[in-house]
Amino acid sequence: MIVHKFGGTSVGNADRIAKVAEILIKQRARNHLEHNGRVVVVSAMSGVTDQLIAGARAAAEGRDSEYREIKARLLQRHLEVVEALLGHSPERLEVGGLIEDRLHDLERLYRSIAILGEFTVRGSDAVTSLGEQLSANILAAVLRQGGERAQAISATELIVTDENFGAARPIFHLTRARLEQRLKPLLERGVVPVITGYIAASERGVTTTLGRGGSDYTAALVGAGLEADEVWIWSDVDGILTADPNLVPQARTLRELSYTEAAELAYYGADVLHPKTIRPLAVSGIPLRILNSFNPEHPGTLIVQNPRPEREVWPAIISTTGLSLIAVGSQDDSWTLGKAARALHLLSEAGLDVPLFSQSFSEHSLNLVVREQNQAHCLKVLRREYGEDGSTSAGDATLSVGSASQHTLGVKEKVATVSVVGFPGWSESGIVSHAFTALGKHGTRVIAVAQAGTGTSVSFCIPEDQVASTVRYLHHELGLDAG
Repeated sequence: MIVHKFGGTSVGNADRIAKVAEILIKQRARNHLEHNGRVVVVSAMSGVTDQLIAGARAAAEGRDSEYREIKARLLQRHLEVVEALLGHSPERLEVGGLIEDRLHDLERLYRSIAILGEFTVRGSDAVTSLGEQLSANILAAVLRQGGERAQAISATELIVTDENFGAARPIFHLTRARLEQRLKPLLERGVVPVITGYIAASERGVTTTLGRGGSDYTAALVGAGLEADEVWIWSDVDGILTADPNLVPQARTLRELSYTEAAELAYYGADVLHPKTIRPLAVSGIPLRILNSFNPEHPGTLIVQNPRPEREVWPAIISTTGLSLIAVGSQDDSWTLGKAARALHLLSEAGLDVPLFSQSFSEHSLNLVVREQNQAHCLKVLRREYGEDGSTSAGDATLSVGSASQHTLGVKEKVATVSVVGFPGWSESGIVSHAFTALGKHGTRVIAVAQAGTGTSVSFCIPEDQVASTVRYLHHELGLDAG
C-alpha cells in the first residue's frame, strides 16, 4: 500500500487537481495496486488557509463586510473549480451543495468570533480545518468520475490528539486503532480514501490541527498506522534540492537520504518536508519519497534507513525569510546559561517556535530568531518574565524592560536565516569554514551565527534583502551548481 500526500500547490486550481487525479489513476494502472491499496492525503488549495485566517481576524476586529467578502470569494473559487472539473454531472450538484454547506458553517464561525471579539487558537483550528474538507471532497469526486472508488474522509475521524490547539500532539495507539477500524475495510473493498491533511480531533471530538504544513505529518501517521509499503509526498519541486530552485535554477536533487539526514534538513526549514514527518516512518522503517506533481516522471528523493553507500552526497543550503531577531540580554554580568535556557523554555511553553538561537557570553545576551507573526507574542512572554515596563519599536531598537532586573530586549525586523547543512562523506573537514569564507567574500552582513555540535552544519542570520544573492553565491562557491 502507498500513501500519497498532495500539497496546496498540487491542488491549487482545477487543472492541477485534474493532474493529481491523472497521476493516481496512472499509478494504479502501472503498478497494479488495486489489491494492495492506496490512500490519499490532501492539503487545502493554495492560499485558502491564509484566507480563512484573514477572515477570522477581520471578524474578531469587527470588520464584518471584510469577512463576508472573504467567505464569498472562497465559495466562488471552489464552485468554479467544481464546475470546471465535474461539468453538469450529478457529482457537481452533490459536491457543490457540500461546499455551500461548509461555507455556511464558516460564516457561522465568523459570526461567533465577531460576537466574542477574539480569535483564539482553538477557534483557529475550527476555522482552518474547513480548507482541507473542501479540497478532499473535490478530489474524491474527480477520482470517482475517472473510474475510481474514492471516498473523502475527515481526519477528525482518524487522527486522535491532545488539546494543544494549533500544534496538537497525536496519541498514536488511539490513532492506529482508528485507522485500522475505519480504513482497512474500505481498502479491502478497493476504495481509495481521500483524507484531509493537517486536521485531527481530541478524544472528546474537538477539532485540532497538527500545525502549519501538518499534512505531511498526517501522511506519515497514516502510513505508520497502516504499515504502508511507502509514503509519497508530492510537492512542486523535484524532491529535496541543494537550494531553493526559485533562487538557484542550477540546484541539484538529493536523490537518496537517510532518515537522520532528512530530519536535519527539515529542522533547518526545508520547505518540502514537515519536521515531524520523519519520526513515525523511521520507527516503522517505511521509505519516504519526495516527488513533483508537475514533473511526475522525475525520481525525486528517496528517504530510507540505510542509503546506498555509492550514492552522491551534497550539502544543502536552506533559506527562510519573514523572520525577526530578538536579543535578550543583561546590562551587567548576571546573564547565565540558565537564564538562556529559561527564556527558551518560556517560549516553548507558549507554543512559540524559535528556528535559530545563539548565545553570547561576552555580550551577556541571547539572540532569538522568530517568525514575524510571532514577534509580538514572543516579546509579551519575555516582558512578563523580565519586567512589565518598556515598549517595542521597529528596526535595531534596544529597550529596557525592567530597571530592577537590568535586562534588555533588542528587536531587528526583516531578517532571514541561511543554513548550510552538510552530511558525512562530503568535505567533512571544511564545509563550515568554506561557508564563513564565502559569506566574507560576498560581503554578506552576518547578524548572528549558530553552529551544530556535529560541526557539519551552520546557520547565519542575515538581512532579508541579501538572501537571494547570498544563497546563489554560496551555492556556486561550494561547488553545488549542476552541470
